Amino acid sequence: MSQPIRLLIIALAFYIGTYVGFRQTHIEVWERDKQAYVIFPDGYGGVLYYLWRPITYFDGALTAMRFHIGPHR
Repeated sequence: MSQPIRLLIIALAFYIGTYVGFRQTHIEVWERDKQAYVIFPDGYGGVLYYLWRPITYFDGALTAMRFHIGPHR
């Protein structure tokens, strides 16, 4: 396997792995609608939200997970 392909596979695995780790540690159930949400923190959470936006589309379609920037009020 060529080096560029190997690096692409490593980068993709890192991207997916960091998202999955974040997702598993930032799930909250909102009391109002009893639905689970991945909560991206205020501040830098918006950056993470847009960084992982492509994978959240796939995750939401596959698992019906919802996403929110900052805590629910």
